[in-house]
Amino acid sequence: MVAARLGRTSLRASPIGLGLAALGRPGYIDIGHREDLAGSTDAESMRELTHAVLDAAYGAGVRYFDAARSYGRAEEFLASWLSGRGLRPGEVGVGSKWGYTYTAGWRVDAEVHEVKDLSVDTLRRQARETAALLGPWLGLYQIHSATLDSGVLDDPRVLEELATLRAGGLAVGLTVTGPRQRDTILHALEVGGFDVVQATWNLLEPSAGEALAAAHDAGLGVIVKEAVANGRLTSRGDVPELSRAAELLGCAPDALALAAVLAQPWADVVLSGASSVRMLHSNLAALELGLDSELVQGMAVVAEEPEQYWSRRGALSWT
Repeated sequence: MVAARLGRTSLRASPIGLGLAALGRPGYIDIGHREDLAGSTDAESMRELTHAVLDAAYGAGVRYFDAARSYGRAEEFLASWLSGRGLRPGEVGVGSKWGYTYTAGWRVDAEVHEVKDLSVDTLRRQARETAALLGPWLGLYQIHSATLDSGVLDDPRVLEELATLRAGGLAVGLTVTGPRQRDTILHALEVGGFDVVQATWNLLEPSAGEALAAAHDAGLGVIVKEAVANGRLTSRGDVPELSRAAELLGCAPDALALAAVLAQPWADVVLSGASSVRMLHSNLAALELGLDSELVQGMAVVAEEPEQYWSRRGALSWT
């Protein structure tokens, strides 16, 4: 993989990045997450697993790593890996997010795993916490799961604080979620002040594509998350059409799902959410596929209505 600048930022990023949502905490909503961890959910075991996946990713050319304050100890694990490997700021792209607080207490069976609060007070507190861990490596700070209903894009205090961070040399972005991702992205473009947008786009939920193309045309970097739909677009999933197409191509379903994102001209980075080295290598096989637009368009038959997709995602269990 060849790293390039992410949009108009100075961040180096590779076509496939690594998201740490499933590695920084013992519970997550990916299908099969419990099996991937194989019972080794104490903090030290998960640190070792995270470092192993990070090593494999870096060795394969991955140069963008994505964390969040709510991903348990993901920022801490990433920081210890960066310092332990002697990587200097600027050698890799590092992004994190503010807006959710991790509340599970390292339990998989917690009643509440994270609490969302997109207030300026949370931004200030979590920005300090992230800076204390990732300090010189942090290049991108993102609103976590912005929606129109949250009002965060119209909060003058939040926007002022983000502008201050941006003036200090930090790229500022937003991640979006829910069935109105498209509208949230377009509103963010109207508001201005953002360098990167991160959204869910996959074969089941492609509704944000037009807005992501507009963001890309406006100079923003575009990061795609949940390319395998929390495991639904893998061999563990529930999309037989994808499995049949992957078999014909001689690849795993997850590789085909990621390749479909890489085929989008507006996609700068697609995140692997791998929680094992084996899964990471399967994801990275997407780079070998080189899908043409006709094949990708043929997979459009599996797309769901946004409301249906997000309802099913919301019903996934933490494991």
